Amino acid sequence: MNIRSWFSQKHKPEEGNGLYATLEELMSMRRYVTYAQGLKRRRAYSRQAGDIKSAFKGRGMELEEIRSYDFGDDVRDINWRVTARKDAPYTNIYNEEKDREIYVWLDLSAPMLFGTQKELKAVTAAKLAALLGWLALENKDRFGCVIFDGAESFLYRPQNGRAQLLAILKKISDTGQKALRNPQSSEAGLIRSLKLLEQNAKNKATVFLLSDFNGFGDVVLRQLAAFARKSSLYLMNVYDILEEKAPRAGEYMAEYNGRRLIFDTSARAYKHDYFTYFAGKRQEMKNFCRRFGCSLLEFRTDTGIINNLKFF
Repeated sequence: MNIRSWFSQKHKPEEGNGLYATLEELMSMRRYVTYAQGLKRRRAYSRQAGDIKSAFKGRGMELEEIRSYDFGDDVRDINWRVTARKDAPYTNIYNEEKDREIYVWLDLSAPMLFGTQKELKAVTAAKLAALLGWLALENKDRFGCVIFDGAESFLYRPQNGRAQLLAILKKISDTGQKALRNPQSSEAGLIRSLKLLEQNAKNKATVFLLSDFNGFGDVVLRQLAAFARKSSLYLMNVYDILEEKAPRAGEYMAEYNGRRLIFDTSARAYKHDYFTYFAGKRQEMKNFCRRFGCSLLEFRTDTGIINNLKFF
C-alpha cells in the first residue's frame, strides 16, 4: 500500500483513507449500533447490580420485547399466549439488570499496520473499538479503554458519558496517525500494557482485546490466562486476507530492514505451508480460549463492518 498515493486521493470523511481511522469514521460507527443489537447477544456478568439495561440479554425482570423463537433460546421464556395466537413459537426477551464495566484493549502497534486491500488491520480494530464504545453508551454501561501504540499505553478508566467516549475516539485517531509515522513494537511494552489493563479492570468486567495477536509469546499468554480467570474475556482477532491465503502464483519481492527477498509462490508445497501456518495459529488460539474459558471472534479487514458483525 503506497501511503503517498493514498493521501493524495480524496475520500469522504466517514469512509476514511484506510491508513488510520479518522475521527469522523469512528463517530460514524454509531450507525451500526441498532444492527449490532439485533444480532444474537452474549450473556455478561457483573458484581454490581443496578437498573441499567445491558446489551447482552439475560434473565432479568423487565420485559423488553417478544420475538420469534430462535434456536438456542431458553424454552422457559416461551410466550405461550402469543405462540398459540400466531401458531408459531414466540419468546420473551428480558433486560439483564446489570451495571457492567466494559474495557477495550486496542492494539495499534507495528504488526497492526498491515493491509493489502480495503484498510490496515489497525483501522478495522479501531472501528470495532468505536462500535463497542457506542454500544456501551447506548446501554448505559461504563466504558473504558487502553490504547497501545507498540511502546506506550494510554488508559481511560470506565465512565458512562458521551464526553469520555469522544475523548477516547479522538485519542484513537491521533494515535493511529502517529503510529504510521513511527511504528513501534515492544514485547516489554506489550506486557506492561496488559498489566495496566489487569490492574484497572475489576473482577467480572467484560474485556475485549483487539489485535492480530502476533508476537504474543508464552509470557503474554500466561498473563492472558490469569486475566481470563477474573474477567469475561473476548479475543477479537483482526487479520488480512493475505495472511490467510497465499498470493497468486508468481514471483514477488519483499523488503524488511533494508534486506530484499524474491520468492516464488507457484509451488504447491509453498501454498500448503502458507495455509498451514495461518491455520495452525488459528487453532492455537481456539485451543487457548477453550482451555481458559474465553471467547474468540475473528474479523477480516476487507469484508466491511456489516459482514464482520456477523461474527459478533
